[in-house]
Amino acid sequence: MSLFESDKSAQRLPVSLITGFLGSGKTTLLNRLLRHDGMKDSAVIINEYGEVGLDHLLVERVDGEVAVLASGCICCTIRSDLEQTLRDLLVKRDRGEVPPFRRILVETTGLADPAPIVQLLLNNPLVSHFLRLDTVVTTVDAVNAPHQLDRQYEAVKQVALADRLLITKRDLVENIATLELRLRRLNPGARIESVSHGEIDPAQLFGAGLIDPELKKIDVERWLNERAFAESHAHAGHSHHDHHGHHDHGHPDHDASIASFMLAFDEPLDWMAVTRWLAYLRNARGEDLLRVKGILNLRGEPTPIVIHGVHHVFHPPVALGAWADSDRRSRIVFITRGIARAEVLELWQAVRAAA
Repeated sequence: MSLFESDKSAQRLPVSLITGFLGSGKTTLLNRLLRHDGMKDSAVIINEYGEVGLDHLLVERVDGEVAVLASGCICCTIRSDLEQTLRDLLVKRDRGEVPPFRRILVETTGLADPAPIVQLLLNNPLVSHFLRLDTVVTTVDAVNAPHQLDRQYEAVKQVALADRLLITKRDLVENIATLELRLRRLNPGARIESVSHGEIDPAQLFGAGLIDPELKKIDVERWLNERAFAESHAHAGHSHHDHHGHHDHGHPDHDASIASFMLAFDEPLDWMAVTRWLAYLRNARGEDLLRVKGILNLRGEPTPIVIHGVHHVFHPPVALGAWADSDRRSRIVFITRGIARAEVLELWQAVRAAA
């Protein structure tokens, strides 16, 4: 009998978050996406209709907050808070007041920190029972991003939390190699796509979750992108995260403070030790734990256990139905601010020794 609840994400509606700095093309992207046939059964939550310029797509207003677009998509504005808006939308769907939808897209304001929204989806029982986080998409403006990443920690954080990084205004910049390298260093696990005028196949953008609900199978490689972390570690050698200042690259300390790494363990782990280790990290350094996700092989558990957190808020650990392949290692990806790999590993060894 497992201590852990079994994973029910395949039954929950996927929510994708579209974030990115002011003027980086989130609205253009949304407008294009909603024209794709495969996106007809989407509900979109935005800050206000005016910003998104969806007027030409509107058919009728159902009421003050919800509009149905010509394409069949539903569009609503964030009311008092996102949790309430999500719950209202689900109630309206269940009552038949709006067309049924199979996914939700949430567009944040340009300066928004995506972390609270991710936390809401990971560990708010009123929301996470019905919905699951699918993808965090961050739009990155090829023209202005270098300057924004230098000046604004929010822009760096939006990149660090992403599953997909979308370089927009690609046509206005001759060479984006330096920007790509910088993004890859901040977040090796995110897939980078380039778009012009918001045009991209939704299949390339969404579906970053651990479970592929269409195929009903686990895709660890897609979720953790372990290969990217291994390559990043190899390139870094002693890793640029081990020294501070970092002015030799012309970037300020925002970049230098972000560390992205993966820890892998061959032998099955003790759950009590893992819990203590993560609890200590959360309590002592929660603000600096930007994102943690992992698949664990625990002593006494026949199937893998999944952990996923942002800052100090973690999704309750769940048991998957089976291992996806013969690889039984525990693998945990960390994206942190100012916490080096050696520090996290040292703490694990101390906790394990104490246990």
